[in-house]
Amino acid sequence: MQARSKRIFVIGFLFMVVMASFIFYSNQRILDVGSSYILSADEVPQSEAILVLGAYVSPDGKTSQMLDKRLQVGYDLYKKGKASKIIVSGDHGRKDYDEVNVMKKFFMDKDVPPEAVFMDHAGFTTYDSMYRARTIFKVNKMIVVTQEFHLPRTIFIARELGVEAWGVVAGNGNYSDLVMLKNYLRETIARSKAFIATLIKPYPTFLGETIPVTGDGRITDDKPPK
Repeated sequence: MQARSKRIFVIGFLFMVVMASFIFYSNQRILDVGSSYILSADEVPQSEAILVLGAYVSPDGKTSQMLDKRLQVGYDLYKKGKASKIIVSGDHGRKDYDEVNVMKKFFMDKDVPPEAVFMDHAGFTTYDSMYRARTIFKVNKMIVVTQEFHLPRTIFIARELGVEAWGVVAGNGNYSDLVMLKNYLRETIARSKAFIATLIKPYPTFLGETIPVTGDGRITDDKPPK
């Protein structure tokens, strides 16, 4: 009985060592690769599209602080002429929750032409957004906008999928240190999952017909303009 308990302990210990090693390696790999393609708004090269990743939107349509920061940076990049098209990618999996129409409205309110803004209604995860940017929207080169803790994973996934992706950092907003710590801890696990996903390359939650970003963004509209 004692020998069996010892074997279980040894196996459990070795498993923990392997898991810890994998988490460390995958995180370091993603940080090394992804961070090398993060530039300032002035330095980032011109691309086919600016991809702004979604985040929480309240029931009354108010953007969260993180999403608002992303949208502001996306708009600044557009005004600088870094790309002529914008993709807003987020969660619109339910009628009562819609990130992408709120995001597009932000740009419409700033007089960005509606044909310049494409909505990815099925950007449920970072991986889904990157996969769909390549496969549905036919993007070869893009600038991704999200927070600093999120950008390396985002860029790593895109580049492993064959997209020439660059990143520009959006601010965090006025979140507490505890909230930001939770985000960084979650990101540690998310990077390991992303590393596995880029090896397996599964299909995203939804695919669909191609909508080349060289066309008219209004084809992605699902509501009449206000």
